[in-house]
Amino acid sequence: MTDVRFVAIGDSFTEGVGDELPDGRERGWADLVAQGWADAAGHPIEYANLAIRGKLVWPIVEEQLEPALALKPTHLSFNGGGNDMLRPRTSVAHILDAFSHVLRRCDEEGVRLILLSGANPSAQLPLSRVIQRRGDLLSAAVVTHMAGRTDVIRALNWPDLELSTPPYWSEDRLHMNARGHHRVAARVLTALGLEPPAGWWSLPPLPPSGQRGVTYYREHVGPWVRRRLTRTSSGDGREPKYASWVTIQPSPVSG
Repeated sequence: MTDVRFVAIGDSFTEGVGDELPDGRERGWADLVAQGWADAAGHPIEYANLAIRGKLVWPIVEEQLEPALALKPTHLSFNGGGNDMLRPRTSVAHILDAFSHVLRRCDEEGVRLILLSGANPSAQLPLSRVIQRRGDLLSAAVVTHMAGRTDVIRALNWPDLELSTPPYWSEDRLHMNARGHHRVAARVLTALGLEPPAGWWSLPPLPPSGQRGVTYYREHVGPWVRRRLTRTSSGDGREPKYASWVTIQPSPVSG
């Protein structure tokens, strides 16, 4: 038996997009946290990840929250709103309602909430000032909304100025690379009272990557605009990578 059952819900940030392994699978901060948690605890933990890329905050709640709670977790991580911030006429109050609903359901089920804010990609994106302003408003509103809830585990990444710089981002400039995901995982483990590997805070720089100019817009911005026009999502038809529990064993101790 294990005494930790950790389930993650969210969008591409939590699914792990941008942190691709050599075999093509996405890893991401939540996978890293699960492994780091097992390593720090010295015993296996149970882990599930229901996150799907491209999801707005309320579809995350409506489609993922109850299946996640049905697994009877001890801890549930939640992040959302990043995709909402990229759309016009986004209501911060509408997003906060989703956070309130998740917190209420976790309270009802006796589950410890791990609350994350996403990292800030605005510096390298088109319409950077608009995205920065919206993200600042949402980040501040969530912090204010959760004030007084000392039982909620917080891992806030939006204010991390180093994490917002180009070396932590993949070539689409919207998703963190492996370096960024490790830094977020280090923050989550620290918030849990665990000691992450020191190197996770700032891995060695990755080789330069990413298109610029017309190539960037053709490869990344164009497909995003087409999905908005056709009302489709990059997550349409995708299944969660871990819809039920997988057992994460502590890493073997080399010696």
